[in-house]
Amino acid sequence: MKFHIITLFPDFFTSPLQAGVLGRAMAEKSIEVECYHLVDFLDDPKKRVDDIPYGGGAGMVIRPEVVATAIEHIWKKEGKQIPVIHFSPRGKKYSQAQAEQRVKSDQEYILLCGRYEGIDQRVIESHVTMEYCVGEVILSGGEFPALYFIDSIARLVPGVLGNQESHEEDSFSKSIGRKKEYPHYTRPEMWRNHPIPEVLKSGHHKNIETWRKESLT
Repeated sequence: MKFHIITLFPDFFTSPLQAGVLGRAMAEKSIEVECYHLVDFLDDPKKRVDDIPYGGGAGMVIRPEVVATAIEHIWKKEGKQIPVIHFSPRGKKYSQAQAEQRVKSDQEYILLCGRYEGIDQRVIESHVTMEYCVGEVILSGGEFPALYFIDSIARLVPGVLGNQESHEEDSFSKSIGRKKEYPHYTRPEMWRNHPIPEVLKSGHHKNIETWRKESLT
């Protein structure tokens, strides 16, 4: 899968894309990520990517023409109109079910990362395919949700986690009814006067499976 990120801070992604699951997925080319600096799409280097909002108010708004130019550049380069995902509090709630749907489609995506007060609504209406919200909280920019989106999908790509069963009983997955996963324990058996549940030491697989199902929330 391939992700095209439009951002004011391309360096934001350097370290996360080299570490852990994402780093392995990138190294094995299970996913590809290409960043585009929004400033590079200004028609005049002396201009800013943002401007004051109509109607007054605090903050700045990213201008529509620079965003449209960046998106259209990628469409032309790739020879197709790749779906554009924008992250916004007004968007649809992003979920594990959405991640599963996205990975099955094996689709390329343009991830549009807003900043400041946001992006001019007109280019969102004309160029954006889907808006997602990753939680009822305000972040500094769309870079955090973009990483969230990429990681949620990358770990579902076959081969990335090594064992395909690793994600099948994760929290919110379909196989456990979109519930939260059961608790996990490891050695030592007793830690600071806190023992592990007796059933997990029983070796009785049916009882363990029952305990795990009953522990889903």
